[in-house]
Amino acid sequence: MSFNLVLVHPQIPNNTGAIGRLCVNAGASLHLIKPIGFDIDEKAVRRAGLDYWDKLDLHVWENIDEFFDKNPISDNAHFATTKTDRPYFDAEFKDGDFIFFGSETAGIPEDILNKYKNQNITIPMTKEGRSLNLAISTGIVLYDAIRQTYDTFGK
Repeated sequence: MSFNLVLVHPQIPNNTGAIGRLCVNAGASLHLIKPIGFDIDEKAVRRAGLDYWDKLDLHVWENIDEFFDKNPISDNAHFATTKTDRPYFDAEFKDGDFIFFGSETAGIPEDILNKYKNQNITIPMTKEGRSLNLAISTGIVLYDAIRQTYDTFGK
């Protein structure tokens, strides 16, 4: 099994390409929830993902409702946001968990964050910073999830 990175309405093709490459190397699946701010066949996505894009376990959903209909969410999900004080390293990740990230401009929709408030996580930052790049954020959290479940990594 592996982790599932979920990008809700991603806007920047280079970030999504880099996240796709990250997923291939980490053995994770990538879920993209429309609307997406670019064509996933765009050159920038392929360039950032280099030759990894064809190896990616990619799932594209028409909207968030379709995703939730097909993927039951309970305690098997974590929602990355700057709107909580709970650091990601306090979360207990399990193999197969979904890790949600919102768009570069808007984050995860407020109604979803509120519904899963106890599962919201954040990456600690100084007061000078507002947010981190989406690709960097996914790498930080995904690799901590792998660290926590390393005994089953790649099996």
